[in-house]
Formats: sequence, C-alpha cells, structure tokens
Amino acid sequence: MRSSHERRAPVAVGSAAAVNWLNRADGVVGSGGGGCYSYESEPDLAAMVSDFLESSSAGGGAESRYSSDNDSGYSDLAVLADRISLYKNSVDQYESDLTMVVHSLILSMTESCHIGRPETCNASCVRSYLVKPLQSGGYSAVMCATKWQGCGKIPGGEHEYIEVISHGNDGCSERYIIDIDFRSHFEIARAVKSYDVVLSCLPPVYVGTVTKLKLYLQAMVEAAKCSLKQNSMPLPPWRSLAYLEAKWESSSQKVVNIQVQSSVSRSNSSHRHCTELLRRIKSCIGSEIKAKRFLVSVNCRKRQGLKIERCHSSPVIP
Repeated sequence: MRSSHERRAPVAVGSAAAVNWLNRADGVVGSGGGGCYSYESEPDLAAMVSDFLESSSAGGGAESRYSSDNDSGYSDLAVLADRISLYKNSVDQYESDLTMVVHSLILSMTESCHIGRPETCNASCVRSYLVKPLQSGGYSAVMCATKWQGCGKIPGGEHEYIEVISHGNDGCSERYIIDIDFRSHFEIARAVKSYDVVLSCLPPVYVGTVTKLKLYLQAMVEAAKCSLKQNSMPLPPWRSLAYLEAKWESSSQKVVNIQVQSSVSRSNSSHRHCTELLRRIKSCIGSEIKAKRFLVSVNCRKRQGLKIERCHSSPVIP
C-alpha cells in the first residue's frame, strides 16, 4: 500500500472542503437523485438456506432473535470488537477523504425521486447516484458487478459495488471498494448479544482498500463461528470466508462500469425497499458522526484537564 502523501486526493480533509467539492459536482448531485434497493440475487442460495435451517433446527431449540453469551464466547467476541474498531480507526488520508465525500453524498440523497427500474435496480440507482458525482469530483470511480458459480459447498451468487482507483504520483495504483450496505453481509439469525456489538463496530458503508476489507471479513467469520458455536450450530456455507471474498474478488464474471437503465420514478411505494435502505444508512451514518464528535469532545476535555493539572502541580517560583 502506498503512503498517503503519494496519492492524489481530490478532496482535502475538513468540512469546508467537502462543501466546496459538493458544489463543484452540483451539476450531478443537485438534480435530485434517490436511492433504491432490491435484495441481492443469489440463485442457488435459497435452497441451501432451507436445507441448512432444517438440518440444524433439530438441536437448536426454540428460535429467538438473541441467545445468551457464555463467558468464553463473550470474551472472544469482545476481542474481535476491539480489533474491528482498530481497523476502522486506522485510515490513510485518501481513505479519510473518500469516506467523508461518500457520507456527504448519501446524506444529500432524497427519497422523492429515484432512477432505475425498481424490479431490476438491485440498489444500482444508489450506486449510480454516488458514482456520477465522484467522477465529476475527480475520482476514478466505476460500478462493478461480480457473478460466480457454486463450487463444492460454496454457493454461487452475484454482487454489485463501487470501485475507486487511486493513482499514485509514482505510477502505482490502489483499489478502493465502496459497499453501501456493508453490515447486512454479516447479519445472522439467533445471534448472541455480543455478536451484535461486533456487528455495530463495522462501518455502515465500507470505504477502504481490498487489504482492509479482507481483515474485516476474517474477523466477522470468526465472530460468526463464535456466536453460532454457542448455539451448537455450524457455520453456514454462505457465511464462509471464501463466499464473502467472492463478492468483491470474483473474477469469473466481473463487469466493470455497468450502466443503469434510466427510468425516473417518483413513486416511493414502488421503491419501498430502497427508501427503507436509504433511511437506515442515513441513520447509521448520522450515529457514526455523532459518536466521533463525542469522542473528539471527550478527548479535548481530557487534554484540557491534563493541562490544568500540570499547571496546578507546577512549582511556584518566588
């Protein structure tokens, strides 16, 4: 990975820079886009899920949203939560700038206008809304779609995401992934309560390198195994590391810079899923921003307290 000062970052850190950047891209953003969503298409997954649930339900007891943590499981998941928080807070300059811009664009989306046909968009309209102003702002951003065939116990599937290429001054490049609903890939049934703590540590919208993405995937597979083990359940094939990595790394059928069929719809009812998705993502981003501001405020008060304490403890020279 190249160091942050070797990359061209179209946007500098700071809220003023974000406002200026959004103003430059206003020809796209200001047109009034929206988000839409339909559930990810995974052809051979439904039957596998049904078979897995039937085979594991015999010893699973009554189903509930949560199960209780045992002491060792709670400790393991707490360690994973700390690890994920460390990953999230370890960002280079380019990633920090890009995350700020992506969050700003999502928060600027409205629910009154959608692009793309609701029966086929698969959240493509949300990604298209993001890609266009990113391109206008100087980012090398494209929409990508992967599709892979099942192999052994790993089911086939397909996924769509945004890819941004950062070009360094020395000719080297870095691949960044933007996934607009990142946490949904790791939601599991009958999770122990501490698993949801781990889940909440993930960024709601993933913006980062492929290297960091793999670290998140490995940690979440460990967390899923720990939670399921406490319920005497095995790890399903669609929660395996190989399946998760295929969503962003599969090269068997990868289409870059896919186009969204333009069909403007102002009906919220026809885009119910995408409207709910947009509201949820906005809420999660808002919570993330508030949490960061709170931590900054706490750290500032701590630093001020240390300065005052040092001042009081300094000897008075007559």
